[in-house]
Amino acid sequence: MADKTILVVGTYDTKNDELAYMVERIRAQGGGALTMDISVLGDPEHPTDISKHDVAEAAGSSIRAAIDSEDENTAMQIMAKGASVLAQRLFREERFDGIVILGGTMGTDAALDICQALPLGVPKYVVSTVSFSPLIEPQRLSADIQMILWAGGLYGLNSVCKASLSQAAGAVLGAARAVEPPNLSRPLVGMTSLGSSCLTYMKALKPALEERGFEVAIFHATGMGGMAYESIAREGGFVCVMDFALSELGNLLAGSVVNAGTDRMLNAGRAGIPQIVAPGCLDLIDFAGWQDIPDRFQDRPFHVHNRLVKCSGYNGDERRETAREMANRLKQSDAPVHVLLPNQGIEEWDRPGGAAHDPEAFADFCDEMRTQMTDPLQFTELDCHINDQVFADAALQIFDGWIADGTIRIA
Repeated sequence: MADKTILVVGTYDTKNDELAYMVERIRAQGGGALTMDISVLGDPEHPTDISKHDVAEAAGSSIRAAIDSEDENTAMQIMAKGASVLAQRLFREERFDGIVILGGTMGTDAALDICQALPLGVPKYVVSTVSFSPLIEPQRLSADIQMILWAGGLYGLNSVCKASLSQAAGAVLGAARAVEPPNLSRPLVGMTSLGSSCLTYMKALKPALEERGFEVAIFHATGMGGMAYESIAREGGFVCVMDFALSELGNLLAGSVVNAGTDRMLNAGRAGIPQIVAPGCLDLIDFAGWQDIPDRFQDRPFHVHNRLVKCSGYNGDERRETAREMANRLKQSDAPVHVLLPNQGIEEWDRPGGAAHDPEAFADFCDEMRTQMTDPLQFTELDCHINDQVFADAALQIFDGWIADGTIRIA
């Protein structure tokens, strides 16, 4: 009996040998394999467990409709939709424990959708000719996706591509065996932050929340961390969130690739999760070290954090824009939102004498926050810095009040 089962997905009409090799490698290590065909035109050498017809029908379509579209992009989107639906269903039915998907650009396009359809914590491996490529925009990556380059394997098996395929087979099976599924015995609070040299409130809040019987997951707001946070929020996985590091929203508005996608700050509200929110680091812009800086930011001083990240600051008008966008997103929430504004600063470097200290621009931001944070939002201005104990105490007071009045549902 196999201890873990891996869903092996690909176009079995053109890549049967490669997919069959991964299946053989998984089974040779004592795992089980469930096969899914996302081909359109051809048929596999041997029947798969989930046929291409099953996949197309799960998308509300058919293989004939995909063929008749006479467009390979349209056809593969049909298959991507159906495969995503089936992967979700099969995982809920406990039919598999991890997934590996093989493809070129067409298969990778579908793989990204399939991986995003599965919950955080399900091992997801993609063997692709474009792994780590700039062709893949960050927001299409599921938070815990793993990729390996399909090297030397465009047409047929050889010793070079077997090295990649066998690694992927072993990695996904090993991950399925090793992964610890989330323990939901304690209610989970989601929190966003950055490194403790910039934001320190989590040092006070995490132990205080744990003393109250909650588990706390803190997400590093540097793009992928925000995606993971939003992914769990989208599934309703938190009882409350403390969204205190909003740099990913500012980065999105600035055109930086260091963002968590266009739905940042929307999913908790859509899922009915109460939110305590503060504008931590919304004054800074993070650009990728390799990224060309937009012309409108060329006159700003830049701080090179390391070879991966360089930072700039927003001016007063731009900070007003971030406050307006923050309010716009939060007002779409279906659950209570309480916004805290620490009026003495929103990250460590903006204190007097700090590299990011800009009192005039910060005053513009605070003024716009007071204007925008209106009903149905709750709003409290605090005479403190975001890293002061006063801020953490205020957040806990709101949290405790929401427990008392039933806004935070524990059971």
